[in-house]
Amino acid sequence: MKKLIATEPRVAALVEYQDRPVASNEVKIRVEFGSPKHGTEAVDFRGVSPFIDEEFSSEWNMFVPRPADAPRGIEFGKFQLGNMVVGTIVEMGNEVTEYQMGDRVCSYGPLQETVIVNGVNNYKLRKMPAGASWKNAVCYDPAQFAMSGVRDANVRVGDFVVVVGLGAIGQIALQLAKKAGASVVIGVDPLEHRCTIARKHGADYCFNPIGTDIGLEIKKLTGKLGADVIIETSGNSEALQAALRGIAYGGTISYVAFAKPFPDGFNLGREAHFNNAKIIFSRASSEPNPDYPRWSRKRIEETCWQLLMNGYLNCEDLIDPVVSFSDSPDSYMKFVDRHPDLSIKMGIEF
Repeated sequence: MKKLIATEPRVAALVEYQDRPVASNEVKIRVEFGSPKHGTEAVDFRGVSPFIDEEFSSEWNMFVPRPADAPRGIEFGKFQLGNMVVGTIVEMGNEVTEYQMGDRVCSYGPLQETVIVNGVNNYKLRKMPAGASWKNAVCYDPAQFAMSGVRDANVRVGDFVVVVGLGAIGQIALQLAKKAGASVVIGVDPLEHRCTIARKHGADYCFNPIGTDIGLEIKKLTGKLGADVIIETSGNSEALQAALRGIAYGGTISYVAFAKPFPDGFNLGREAHFNNAKIIFSRASSEPNPDYPRWSRKRIEETCWQLLMNGYLNCEDLIDPVVSFSDSPDSYMKFVDRHPDLSIKMGIEF
């Protein structure tokens, strides 16, 4: 059997593995479909993640150096790629009672032919309803960050909302903002096919930021008022600069992206100084949630799964392209790393 790993920075390969025995509390899934993350996982794959030589200390709430004799946060040659899998349970431990052999399930897991996960009191191991879309299921992770970005920004009925960056998180955030009652939803992305999908799912307008004064266009469409909320998923410094220019006075920028260091030229003067914007850094997996104790990571996940499985969210167009597992190393390097503009969220068929 084979699994997808990063053998060195920006190099993916399939390598053989042998399954260990399934423990009494575990299930083995024969994987049928899967998907990687296109954001933080790509940063790790390129070898530029702060988690390689540092770790985030929950005691200090800051990055601190890893001890010199400690393993690095990412070890190339061992680093498994992938985020979500859908498949069928083919083996179970004797303590597992919530699942049955042959159940079709979705779970967090790496891209490999079989995945072993805890099957006891594990709400993250999701049973797939009959006829449910695997493409919706593998969007379970980005949906959580999209929903948190919308909730943290307090999108309300009638708001003018802009979503910058129309990858999987941005596309889902756009759908949620429109369904939450935003009166005008504007997408921003340089790729026309992403804008086409955004319009299909609720965007009233979509702009290519290249050669366009996005802040001015937002002001034109909102009667010079500006956006009540801008959800920023791209991590691009120019995008944030445009957001500060296009935000309404006192509006909220929900910053979902895990940004890279900004280059010289980023300016928190100019419009940022006058527009009194609130920038909220939104992260679904940080506990406690801003709305704790009513909302927790578990409630976010439960809600997203329901919205994905009942068709409230539609991710069919977002899984693009779909490639075979045998082609996954070259496809990963092409669509996730080198040419992310050619994909939204890559799907893999086993």
